[in-house]
Amino acid sequence: MGEVEPGPAGPLEPPEPPEAPASRRPGGIRVLKRNMKRNGSRNCLNRRSRFGSRERDWLREDVKRGCVYLYGADSTTATTTTTTSSSSSSSSSSSDLHLVLCTVETPASEICAGEGRESLYLQLHGDLVRRLEPTERPLQIVYDYLSRLGFDDLVRIQEEATNPDLGCMIRFYGEKPCHMDHLDRILLSGIYNVRKGKTQLHKWAERLVVLCGTCLIVSSVKDCQTGKMHILPLVGGKIEEVKRRQYSLAFSSAGAQAQTYHVSFETLAEYQRWQRQASKVVSQRISTVDLSCYSLEEVPEHLFYSQDITYLNLRHNFMQLERPGGLDTLYKFSQLKGLNLSHNKLGLFPILLCEISTLTELNLSCNGFRDLPSQIGNLLNLQTLCLDGNFLTTLPEELGNLQQLSSLGISFNNFSQIPEVYEKLTMLDKVVMAGNCLEVLNLGVLNRMNHIKHVDLRMNHLKTMVIENLEGNKHITHVDLRDNRLTDLDLSSLCSLEQLHCERNQLRELTLSGFSLRTLYASSNRLTAVNVYPVPSLLTSLDLSRNLLECVPDWACEAKKIEVLDVSYNLLTEVPIRILSSLSLRKLMLGHNHVQNLPTLVEHIPLEVLDLQHNALTRLPDTLFSKALNKLNKLEQLEELNLSGNKLKTIPTTIANCKRLHTLVAHSNNISIFPEILQLPQIQFVDLSCNDLTEILIPEALPATLQDLDLTGNTNLVLEHKTLDIFSHITTLKIDQKPLPTTDSTVTSTFWSHGLAEMAGQRNKLCVSALAMDNFAEGVGAVYGMFDGDRNEELPRLLQCTMADVLLEEVQQSTNDTVFMANTFLVSHRKLGMAGQKLGSSALLCYIRPDTADPASSFSLTVANVGTCQAVLCRGGKPVPLSKVFSLEQDPEEAQRVKDQKAIITEDNKVNGVTCCTRMLGCTYLYPWILPKPHISSTPLTIQDELLILGNKALWEHLSYTEAVNAVRHVQDPLAAAKKLCTLAQSYGCQDNVGAMVVYLNIGEEGCTCEMNGLTLPGPVGFASTTSIKDAPKPATPSSSSGIASEFSSEMSTSEVSSEVGSTASDEHNAGGLDTALLPRPERRCSLHPTPTSGLFQRQPSCATFSSNQSDNGLDSDDDQPVEGVITNGSKVEVEVDIHCCRGRDLENSPPLRESSPTPCSEEHARGSCFGIRRQNSVNSGIVLPMSKDRMELQKSPSTSCLYGKKLSNGSIVPLEDSLNLIEVATEVPKRKTGYFAAPTQMEPEDQFVVPRDLEEEVKEQMKQHQDSRLEPEPHEEDRTEPPEEFDTAL
Repeated sequence: MGEVEPGPAGPLEPPEPPEAPASRRPGGIRVLKRNMKRNGSRNCLNRRSRFGSRERDWLREDVKRGCVYLYGADSTTATTTTTTSSSSSSSSSSSDLHLVLCTVETPASEICAGEGRESLYLQLHGDLVRRLEPTERPLQIVYDYLSRLGFDDLVRIQEEATNPDLGCMIRFYGEKPCHMDHLDRILLSGIYNVRKGKTQLHKWAERLVVLCGTCLIVSSVKDCQTGKMHILPLVGGKIEEVKRRQYSLAFSSAGAQAQTYHVSFETLAEYQRWQRQASKVVSQRISTVDLSCYSLEEVPEHLFYSQDITYLNLRHNFMQLERPGGLDTLYKFSQLKGLNLSHNKLGLFPILLCEISTLTELNLSCNGFRDLPSQIGNLLNLQTLCLDGNFLTTLPEELGNLQQLSSLGISFNNFSQIPEVYEKLTMLDKVVMAGNCLEVLNLGVLNRMNHIKHVDLRMNHLKTMVIENLEGNKHITHVDLRDNRLTDLDLSSLCSLEQLHCERNQLRELTLSGFSLRTLYASSNRLTAVNVYPVPSLLTSLDLSRNLLECVPDWACEAKKIEVLDVSYNLLTEVPIRILSSLSLRKLMLGHNHVQNLPTLVEHIPLEVLDLQHNALTRLPDTLFSKALNKLNKLEQLEELNLSGNKLKTIPTTIANCKRLHTLVAHSNNISIFPEILQLPQIQFVDLSCNDLTEILIPEALPATLQDLDLTGNTNLVLEHKTLDIFSHITTLKIDQKPLPTTDSTVTSTFWSHGLAEMAGQRNKLCVSALAMDNFAEGVGAVYGMFDGDRNEELPRLLQCTMADVLLEEVQQSTNDTVFMANTFLVSHRKLGMAGQKLGSSALLCYIRPDTADPASSFSLTVANVGTCQAVLCRGGKPVPLSKVFSLEQDPEEAQRVKDQKAIITEDNKVNGVTCCTRMLGCTYLYPWILPKPHISSTPLTIQDELLILGNKALWEHLSYTEAVNAVRHVQDPLAAAKKLCTLAQSYGCQDNVGAMVVYLNIGEEGCTCEMNGLTLPGPVGFASTTSIKDAPKPATPSSSSGIASEFSSEMSTSEVSSEVGSTASDEHNAGGLDTALLPRPERRCSLHPTPTSGLFQRQPSCATFSSNQSDNGLDSDDDQPVEGVITNGSKVEVEVDIHCCRGRDLENSPPLRESSPTPCSEEHARGSCFGIRRQNSVNSGIVLPMSKDRMELQKSPSTSCLYGKKLSNGSIVPLEDSLNLIEVATEVPKRKTGYFAAPTQMEPEDQFVVPRDLEEEVKEQMKQHQDSRLEPEPHEEDRTEPPEEFDTAL
């Protein structure tokens, strides 16, 4: 969109002269009076239509200056349904956009005076709209908002503030953007003929009729807003059809003095609509009004005519106190019982609320209260009071008068101790104080509150516990102490304790009373001992996972009713026989321990789930699944069995006795014999991947219930076609695919390659996206990313498409990795637009680039992330985490920040019940709790860095860093490695979306293929070619992928090679024959040492292997005798060219050829060399001769290039006699557009070639001649003559 011409001024603003786009206003404000067109629904402007050069210069003078975009009304006014008034009342207000240039000190009142507005309105994230106070400063609000997002540089903040895309997050209006008529409970309205009363004494008259809430309002059309209104309550009344008049209804109220209004409608459609809606009102008592999230400042006036309202929800508004419909007028609702005023930012408690004596439920959470008035004790009928998310430190004593109060919520305040008023509130049975500042748990205070049964003190700062006396507490049954800082906990005095939550503390020892204990959750601590006395006879569930236990507690083995026992992720070495003999245990989790063997079962046990994954088991007892003495199978009811990650070689055949088994997971073992499970009648899921299976014994008929069979990773397993046919009915069959033959069509980087795998799991959509660019920023780096939207797929795809472009722009603006990575995330956050207002996504971005800061390192890796996606680097076989998990459970600092911002954290550890992440891209409506500022880390890459793993939350929840690295270290294909990680996660029970990307790294100086320090590229067969041409012309075609190397390796006939090479050459130079490719070129640089200037034509050496069915003379050479020192391979001719940074031993000793000029030309020699190769026999011995000058100039011309070459079928041109010179073709072929030909690193620098046996004598003779020619002086340029062309039989 180009520059927009100034349009007519709006109705609220004076016209501006067209020649003054920005004029001075009172107070130093400059307003850009342009009538800007909107871009679709995003209200965004083109960069050119923001402001002119004068305004830009004015901004550059001071960073405290900026621009505020001022929007007009964004919606139409309310209209009636009549045709007479629709034309006048349905007009849309102007949505002009004005740019106001101001400073951070400019108040809103000054901008309003200059704009002729009454007030300014602020909208955040496209949601709430509030009126700005006259003293508030709009530009300072924008600057503060951007600073809290993560922008640090003032100049960048000023630049971002002028971006109109910011309007999706924060914008200003000159008038309220939407009208609230539709919020007044107006169901229907219109102008109709109305007659009052049942008799015909009254005449029909035109009136405005409104069906609002449960009332029918009739008023004059002319003075409908100020005239007299007749209100007819319809609750309990009736709606009747008027038979004497078409399309008429009679509305009657209830009661002895009922009134009736007849309303005549014009059409049948209107008549039916009113009858249907009014019938609902009459038959259904509507007592609840929900006006939450409507940016209200006062209660709509029409609501006061509905006296039946008992519950009013005004949550998430900007209610005022002293306005005509403010909070001070709520006492008019005489039947109001429930009132929700949460998230209104009141600041001060509205005292007049204490006069609504009918209230039984009052929610005042998240309003910034610091104290409560004593008048709150007047609400004697109050039963529920919610004060969460404020700044309260004490409660008034008058609150003790509320003897009917049964629920009091004071979570996420600033209490440092339990208020004493709880002792007076005898109807309360819960102390709910999560997220406060308690540091000491005083059991003496709780002992004095005999009515308290539940205590919720999670997410406090509890460090110690105080016991005033030894008196037992017999009334507390539930205690929640999660996410505190306790190191030792002794609750043995709580004799009636039934349930305890103490996860994510720092507990080393735990002591409890077992008289009434039913459930205990103590995972994620440092427990070495858990003492419970007496034995908990009522215990049903015990979770001691992720601790430091070396044995299962004895009291747990003696619990008679225990059903679930989780001791995974501990240090157990054995399993007590008493546990496996329990007659009540249903689920046993023993994974991730050091168990080496299982005890032998004697009796039948009702175990349903047995998890033994990741232990040190080498065998299972043969009698584990056999029958017991009572003739019942010992594991008769076993349904799920997990044996993954052990060292098992076989599974006992008696597993066939487990008739109820439906899931067997035994991947990553050494199993060589397929277990006898295909005869089980209920088997559904079988995972035997990553084992040593060789064959499968299949029964005649497979069970119909089998749905998933995973056999991947069994390298020795070969399935016949008959077996595959039998498995055809299985819904999901996973087997290893045969590797496809690799070709040279796929050109990738020499230094890194990637593989990506994404699996949807049991969900019907994939909400994970990935970004992979091996060639980034003109081929000098790479970018990889992972995006997880949890439940939405829109944001990950948007980030996948846009984030690389944003990174490229930021890299060009700053060289500081912390700066450009942070700005990349923040700008991507902004570019999400309206899609990012309600949706969010975790993001991970990895950028590999040449390391300019550390000369000893070739590349550096910069990683930035928000959310739960992580990257792990494998360095020397050890995992190196590079990311930070931003979640409430794993980051205490972030959890404290969110608590300080007074967010409500639910019991499932989610911010406002939405997400567990504290930093994400998107979810702008959760600002300031959720921020997009990323964690950034940089590390130089070394030769010890093997691979990089990127994964989403689901992957790392089921795989440890070490296990992930060990699983893929020795997998050759990165794609297969990524698939293996996803398969492992699913094998461990992952049912969610899982994504994994594996990037193989090959960083090291031995991979360098550039020319350094004046050394030149060695010629064919290891001989140096140092001939250079002075003032050599530079190539005209720039390199499109500088710094990225590719590999060429194939086996084909000589004609195919010539065609392929010619095609590659013609891609870069349309008229390039072979000799054209031999022109001088600039110095070759690799990705390890990128050239300082772009646009140079760079070529990489290549390694090619060619095959031919016949030898050079067309005869078979099988009977020929090999020559010593020459490697032969039958009919296969192998030509290898190994060229590195001139590391060959022959380079330094080889004498250079005489230059055409007597003075050495070091400059041209440093840039590169030109090779002149004489066409002779088909096996070139490497004799280098200069080319004819005329011939060289002639072949530069596109019109004459065909004279010296043949045109192949693919359009490329290769000289006839040169098409068989394999060494020259392999060495001097130009790069492809997608990369270079790179020579692999070899141990020996000497190049070798294989020739047919019948040419061995000729080759020896040519080599001898070449050695002699090197000792002879080379003639001058004027004495050189072109030798006659020689042709020989093809190879």
